[in-house]
Amino acid sequence: ATGHLHVKEAAAVVQGIAEGCKQANCGLIGGESAEMPSMYDSGKYDLAGFSVGAVRRDQILPKGVAVGDILLGLPSSGLHSNGFSLVRKLVEKEGLSFESNCPWDETQIIGESLLTPTKIYVKSCLPLIKKGLVKGLAHITGGGLLENLPRSLPYGVGAKITSHPALSGVFKWLKTTSGMDDKEMLRTFNCGVGMVLIVGASELAEAKDELKKSSIETVYEMGALADGSGVTMEVSLD
Repeated sequence: ATGHLHVKEAAAVVQGIAEGCKQANCGLIGGESAEMPSMYDSGKYDLAGFSVGAVRRDQILPKGVAVGDILLGLPSSGLHSNGFSLVRKLVEKEGLSFESNCPWDETQIIGESLLTPTKIYVKSCLPLIKKGLVKGLAHITGGGLLENLPRSLPYGVGAKITSHPALSGVFKWLKTTSGMDDKEMLRTFNCGVGMVLIVGASELAEAKDELKKSSIETVYEMGALADGSGVTMEVSLD
């Protein structure tokens, strides 16, 4: 929806949606636009969408998650659209604008860096799911690792994180500028891990091999499941 439809901008939006569909191997089967000049200022628009899939009832995940299973993390491409209310406040607090050079990357401006497209993991994860190598998945979105991972765990089972990738430049800047501790960072941002896979210890090597075949160059072995609940961090964010 927008105040006035600009064909060039609309075409760019549709092009981006089409690219997302290619990455997810899905079809774009519908859509509509609305011009609402009394609701939107000039140059402003918003966008909403959703995807629908199908799965056999006996294949719904999580399935068979148990103590001893291994946690594999897949890298994020950036903020993945989460925590932007805080990000905007921090940019303003530091006297910067979205056209300013990045404090964490001199080759980019802030707006370009923050809008790095969210990584889509379908082509990486679906082959493993079809082979029965994945017991559960946690997409690290709003709420971060601490709130999303427990949703895939049964009662009485918790996650112990014994390894976490080093924070990239943007997350280091956000941590330093905000003054947040590790817990709040992990509850607000993905901190470099966009997806967590739960795999059995006996399937670990095969799962890693399949991920590398799908062009995932880096796989983080982050820890394991243990008796308990929630997520226990046994390492600090660097």
